[in-house]
Amino acid sequence: MISIHNEEENAFILDTLKKQWKGPDDILLGMFYDTDDESFKWFDNSNMTFDKWTDQEDGEDLVDTCAFLHTKTGEWKKGDCEVSSVEGALCKAAIPYDRKYLSDNHILISALVIASTVILTVLGAIIWFLYKRNSDSGLTTIFTTAPQSPYNEDCVLVVAEENEHAVQFD
Repeated sequence: MISIHNEEENAFILDTLKKQWKGPDDILLGMFYDTDDESFKWFDNSNMTFDKWTDQEDGEDLVDTCAFLHTKTGEWKKGDCEVSSVEGALCKAAIPYDRKYLSDNHILISALVIASTVILTVLGAIIWFLYKRNSDSGLTTIFTTAPQSPYNEDCVLVVAEENEHAVQFD
């Protein structure tokens, strides 16, 4: 059975009941009056840290007394525990939770892949920038793709002319 420990829990339960509950206005909470201690206690043995009692007369006989939540106002009132079977009870249940998100390992792997991609992209951009800067200034770099001749243009022209004259003499 349910136990309520603060105003937020009480408001949540009241809001849920207003949307979904089609039963009577009063519903049994998981609280009973313990005649040995002369105090109300939760059935789950949790501490009584919050209450929302309506104004009721003191001095009434509390034997077989339970707490009920009024579904319209959210206030609690005392009532006979024997009536609870007719009116209904408010219980809590564990709902299996399926983890729909990535596990911690998947998140770590995803982060490493993203970080590696960013690092490689930045490194590639730096290399491209250095290549472009050096090729515009006329310096040769290790990134050159065109084959380099050991001769400059004037030397190649002279060699070609010499070969042309040598062919004519024969």
